[in-house]
Amino acid sequence: MQVTVTGRKIEMTDALRNYAEEKILKKVKKHMDRTIDAHIVLSVEKYRHIAEVTINVNGTIIHGKEETEDMYSSIDSAVDKIERQMKRHKERIVALKSKREAGLCEKKEGIKKTTANNSVNKEVQKYGIERPLIIKKKRLEAESMSVEEAVKQMDILNSNFFVFTNSKNDKVNVLYQIKDGNYGLIEPN
Repeated sequence: MQVTVTGRKIEMTDALRNYAEEKILKKVKKHMDRTIDAHIVLSVEKYRHIAEVTINVNGTIIHGKEETEDMYSSIDSAVDKIERQMKRHKERIVALKSKREAGLCEKKEGIKKTTANNSVNKEVQKYGIERPLIIKKKRLEAESMSVEEAVKQMDILNSNFFVFTNSKNDKVNVLYQIKDGNYGLIEPN
């Protein structure tokens, strides 16, 4: 783990630098076993002592900022924020991993059950290849609406995607939600 401590408008003492490094190492190491880069920025503006902590955990950025009247308590509070975020991040990873594993097990069992006596099963036995099968079909009528209405409808349905007919061009569009909370729109030519 690489920790960088930077000071802005503050005299960086060894005691302050060591305190920040030890605090982050102590709190973060117990939650993540991966390679982590941490950057701590300490600054003073009038009576406000600000501690900003940014951690990069294999591409995921976790950021915490706190300001108090004492630099040491600012560091403590910022690191506590980071620790809570890292716990949530780790829980999400574990939950996603278990969902994926459960989903993969169900899919493999479903493939073996549904293809018991057909050519796909022979292909699996011959080449060791398992292909995902379409096991569910759904027909829907794509209602005519604007993109804004489709976003509202998608939020109401609490879905990751929504198929609709765009009222501007009378073509079928797909609206989908991106991981960052924004939306994407697929339009045919």
